[in-house]
Amino acid sequence: MNYVSVGDMAQSYMLRKHNVQLKQTMNTLTEEVVTGIRGDIGSAVKGDFTSLAAVERSIGILASYKQANTEASVFLGSMQTALEVVQGMATSVGSALIAAGVGDNTAAVNATTADAAQRFSSVIAALNTNVSGRYVFSGAATDTKPLAAADVMLDALETAISGLSTSEDIVAAVETWFDAPAGSGGFTDIGYMGGDQSLSPMRIADGDSVSVTLTASDQSIRDTLKGFALAALVGEGRVPSSVTTRAQLTEAAGSMIMTVDASLTSERTKIGTAEGLIEEAQTRNSAETSSLALARAAMIEADPYDTATALEAVKTQIETLYTLTSRLSALTLTDYL
Repeated sequence: MNYVSVGDMAQSYMLRKHNVQLKQTMNTLTEEVVTGIRGDIGSAVKGDFTSLAAVERSIGILASYKQANTEASVFLGSMQTALEVVQGMATSVGSALIAAGVGDNTAAVNATTADAAQRFSSVIAALNTNVSGRYVFSGAATDTKPLAAADVMLDALETAISGLSTSEDIVAAVETWFDAPAGSGGFTDIGYMGGDQSLSPMRIADGDSVSVTLTASDQSIRDTLKGFALAALVGEGRVPSSVTTRAQLTEAAGSMIMTVDASLTSERTKIGTAEGLIEEAQTRNSAETSSLALARAAMIEADPYDTATALEAVKTQIETLYTLTSRLSALTLTDYL
């Protein structure tokens, strides 16, 4: 009978090879237990990655929508907050200006118009709100501050009303300056520095988007600025010093400011509607993402019981291999003979 013997070096090599293979298998199984995902994805999908790729692509798109929705929500939330600040100041200042003007009280006129001049700067600051490097009321030109400083506009208005003495003429000149078309040297050319185009629609889901077209040049904003600017002109002494004229201008400024409340509310409602649509889209996208994650897991997940059983078997094999290696290493020529 012929025997095929294995030399000591060959035997040692085979033992080391088995040891490496078992350790690699144990590492793979350990990772599967921790992550719950099969180590060999190709085997899990039987070599067909089409469905898995489609699912992962959809998950990636939904992740992009989630980021876009978060940014859109912050953007619209900032617009809403700014308009809330403006409307709040308009409500408190408008009524005070009317009361002071109607009462023909010089002290009250001086106090309320001085306060309105300060508020004019505050209104401009609110409308110049910047979020993550984007100005929210600049339309498509989000990298440009929408409104010039209060002094810039007041200087231009002072020039526009120069030589006028009656309150009616001054009010008309202020309104004309704010409503003047581009190229006429009015608000559009001096006061508003944002874009002519409104912001592009925001994609919030597959086939779904929201649009917010409000800019600092829209009529509702111009009308708000008119009243504050007129009051500021009075407060800074840029109008005739006649007590009657100043009182009449103060009352007119208050009336202008109070009449924009409804239009500001309308704009805030539109923004609120868009915010609601974004929230609904976020909920839908989140549900779809969870569904796709479950589908992906079903394709490549590792069965916990099978993996644990296989890991225990490998552990036993490694222990057996170590025991065998230890015994073979202890052999001596005397024992062999």
